[in-house]
Amino acid sequence: MTREMLKGNEAIAEAAIRAGLEAYFGYPITPQTEVLEWMSRRMPELGRTFVQAESEVAAINMVYGAACTGTRVMSSSSSPGVSLMMEGLSYVAGTEVPVVLVNVMRGGPGLGNIAPAQGDYFQAVYGGGHGDYRPIVLAPASVQEAIDLTVLSFDLAEKYRSIVMVLADGSIGQMMEPAELPPMRKVERKDWDWATNGAIGRERRILTSIYIDPVDEEVTNLRLFKRWQEIQKNEIRYKEYFLDDAEFVVVGFGTAGRVALSAVRQARQQGIKVGLLRPVTVSPFPFEALDKLAAKAQAFLVVEMNMGQMLNDVQLAVKGRVPVEFYGRPGGMVPFPDEILSEIERVATTKLSIDPDPRNAWYERMVAVK
Repeated sequence: MTREMLKGNEAIAEAAIRAGLEAYFGYPITPQTEVLEWMSRRMPELGRTFVQAESEVAAINMVYGAACTGTRVMSSSSSPGVSLMMEGLSYVAGTEVPVVLVNVMRGGPGLGNIAPAQGDYFQAVYGGGHGDYRPIVLAPASVQEAIDLTVLSFDLAEKYRSIVMVLADGSIGQMMEPAELPPMRKVERKDWDWATNGAIGRERRILTSIYIDPVDEEVTNLRLFKRWQEIQKNEIRYKEYFLDDAEFVVVGFGTAGRVALSAVRQARQQGIKVGLLRPVTVSPFPFEALDKLAAKAQAFLVVEMNMGQMLNDVQLAVKGRVPVEFYGRPGGMVPFPDEILSEIERVATTKLSIDPDPRNAWYERMVAVK
């Protein structure tokens, strides 16, 4: 295999195809439309199913129906489009069928803009739709990682009969960089013992998300939680950089984590003992890894392209033992390395107190700069 220049959205689409995707249903929305465009050409070429639905609501319900048959299926969209899919995703979760969804995030709330952002963290990590369920959420920081995580997402979805979301952003979707695609997998129709694939010679199978009897609904929720405990035990992934002797820890996911790594390297050259933890699974979240770091670090700095959403999870892991500071750029703004470097220098040279909501002080600093 050789590396080639690939655009993020197209690489994600081709990675899904090579992972054995059988059916894709979607609707165009910037900055993820190239995923759908790529699928519209490649899937029919390979004799597979492609449908451009009339809306995101229709697309996710088509995904739901196909998933119930055991088909390897996915959709993709961007922030407002994913919001429209929330009811369908909740049905998918309640029915316990495997689905992959790619969200190439854009600025918001509302229609916002088409610039890269990370404002969908709450929606993705905490389910988004109604009810008690948690999806697996993978956050790539490069085109290569987007490829690898897309392939992984199908295996995880089928292993746990779960929703798996690849949570990228406009930067990952639109950038081009060298990457390597996996070999083409043979599409294999798996004989799932739960799938509605024709009741010939056996009792019929019924898949549903409605349980009129509250006792049955409670049993379903408890089963979902038991599965989530297994996911938490086995599927946490993260990257560590310069953490062996770190006195200060930066935490960032996706593009924000990638930019933060450049700032951490610069700070290291200045003699600041700082490291980076970049969650790859933001759901399940690497609480234990951060808990261990909190036992020896002097302070944390959370960097996000939003108003502070992953911040809450970092604070839960740190448990008030040391200060957790915040630096964010919301609304489609991508931070520069020198901005994060300035924050690292501030954290390393300032006597900090434990602030239950460091976004307030961050806001005052942002307003003063503006």
